[in-house]
Amino acid sequence: MTNDRETKKSIMGGDEREHRRLAMTLAAVLLLGAFQLGEGELKGNYSKLSGIIIPGFASTQLRAWSILDCPYSPLDFNPLDLVWLDTTKLLSAVNCWLKCMLLDPYNQTDHPECKSRPDSGLSAITELDPGYITGPLSSVWKEWVKWCIEFGIEANGIIAAPYDWRLSPSMLEERDLYFYKLKQTFETALKLRGGPSIVFAHSLGNNVFRYFLEWLKLEIAPKQYIQWLDDHIYAFFAVGAPLLGSTETVKGMLSGNTFGLPVSEGTARLMFNSFGSSLWMMPFSKYCRADAMYLKHFSGGIRKGPNTYQCEQKEFQSNYSGFSTNIINIEIPSTRGIDAYPSVSEFSQTNYSSMEYGLPTQLSFSAREISDGAFFKAIEDYDSDSKRTLHQLKKSYHDDPVLNPLTPWDRPPIKNVFCIYGVDSRTEVGYYFAPSGKPYPDNWIITDVIYEIEGSLVSRSGNQVEGNPGPASGDETVPYHSLSWCKTWLGPRVNITRAPQSEHDGSDVQVELNVEHHDEDVVPNMTRSPRVKYITYYEDSESIPGKRTAVWELDKANHRNIVRSPALMRELWLQIWHDIHADSPSKFVSKAKRGPLRDDDCYWDYGKARCAWPEYCEYRYVFGDVHLGQSCRLRNSSADALLHYV
Repeated sequence: MTNDRETKKSIMGGDEREHRRLAMTLAAVLLLGAFQLGEGELKGNYSKLSGIIIPGFASTQLRAWSILDCPYSPLDFNPLDLVWLDTTKLLSAVNCWLKCMLLDPYNQTDHPECKSRPDSGLSAITELDPGYITGPLSSVWKEWVKWCIEFGIEANGIIAAPYDWRLSPSMLEERDLYFYKLKQTFETALKLRGGPSIVFAHSLGNNVFRYFLEWLKLEIAPKQYIQWLDDHIYAFFAVGAPLLGSTETVKGMLSGNTFGLPVSEGTARLMFNSFGSSLWMMPFSKYCRADAMYLKHFSGGIRKGPNTYQCEQKEFQSNYSGFSTNIINIEIPSTRGIDAYPSVSEFSQTNYSSMEYGLPTQLSFSAREISDGAFFKAIEDYDSDSKRTLHQLKKSYHDDPVLNPLTPWDRPPIKNVFCIYGVDSRTEVGYYFAPSGKPYPDNWIITDVIYEIEGSLVSRSGNQVEGNPGPASGDETVPYHSLSWCKTWLGPRVNITRAPQSEHDGSDVQVELNVEHHDEDVVPNMTRSPRVKYITYYEDSESIPGKRTAVWELDKANHRNIVRSPALMRELWLQIWHDIHADSPSKFVSKAKRGPLRDDDCYWDYGKARCAWPEYCEYRYVFGDVHLGQSCRLRNSSADALLHYV
């Protein structure tokens, strides 16, 4: 009798699993259909799409490609050993670890005793330091990949494009042929799956992708360039893009930024300044542009053209190069008077109005004066690293044969562009430096920090701050003025929607249609509940025929963790689901309502003593559940809920 009951229970459990399997199959069937591309719209199934992930700075594992004996430590480095990031070896053999991380500051070659190379595959970007404790702390793209798996994406549909984030853009191609391989990745994905790719780039990965688009212009026939993009890239999701650079880069270059690693600030500065990529993230003016130095024809001929760097009149009418304040305020000894500064003779004499012989002088520098090298020339006599910086700045950036990356970029010529970033977190936008009296690399100390916080400027010391704060603040790493540059990609009329990040019934959704957009920024006239985190969507599908542009601002989403935000991943999937559905009447997915999409989105409502969202979720205990919320799961028919987002 017992066996009969167990058999019956097993059969019932099998039926339940079968029902769930059929439901998932139904979801897959709903997604299937004819695959068509036209006018920026995708109709068909995402089984033909590929997702290509380009990670950000310090978000790719580096492995040793040398044999290095570490004295006084039981841990040596052998080929394929993890270097970035292995906290165990960092703590026990920091000098050996540094040899494997440092590059020659002039030619970007490896240390004579150890070299490191980027790992490959998805494992290179999911967790930097795998382990029970270190894994979650160093997780980057792991949650993103889990979402892909839960929604049925095949293993060959998610492609990582890791790179050596220490290198300048030209060295990525010269040493590793990175951009050539990236082009092959897109072409292989098209042949393998039959459809274009969706690019997901985070932080510095956006700069890498921008350089790839410019490099591509020089590799294929001009008439085929746009067609190649249309065939191979369906959409570009730019997440946390430092479009005008990041002020934190300055802190890393002058005083060191440890990023939470157990190293001194001086060691962090020494390592950071050896990387050619450190200059790639410097802040620069939105009013200055540079012509390409070389124009390379697709047939292989190279013709040298003028290398001009020109700024609009606004650059000289405004004080801060489009940022909220001066980025660097530095105290410099003036024992030799003005003659000690021959390299900055072009500066306005107001910079020296308070100079007294024998007394330190404070100089201020804008984003333009940092990116064009004027700041580094000014401190050349007082900082031994400035000469290296000026050499690398000219060689790898100002004279780059493909692109000067330290210039603002226009909307990429891709059908669908989504710019996504966090806002209203406290973000560093300016620094006060002074000599420390110590030798390099500890020769500068930070005496004060300027922050932007929700539309205002404050200093760490409490002193009054002069500047032009924006309507919001940045994402803890990149200032708002840099993140929101992509709003210039929107057309003259924009539809704006503000909705809660969490699941909602639509009662707190605000919409403004056809908002005029003449200036560089557009700010909605909408209310906020102080306890609710919102997403604000700026959408334009009319200004460029066949193309869509959208900007998403996520409240309180910080720079690193935004790629792990459940709200962001949900919105990405709903937008893709909307695009592939043949009956979509609108250009963008509806924001009217958001319900749970995964079991993890269901939870227990203790006030009503039931699972929240009963139309989506139900109580269904599974052995191993330890609390009521864990037993709340999606109903078997939840696949039908996706139809609400068509």
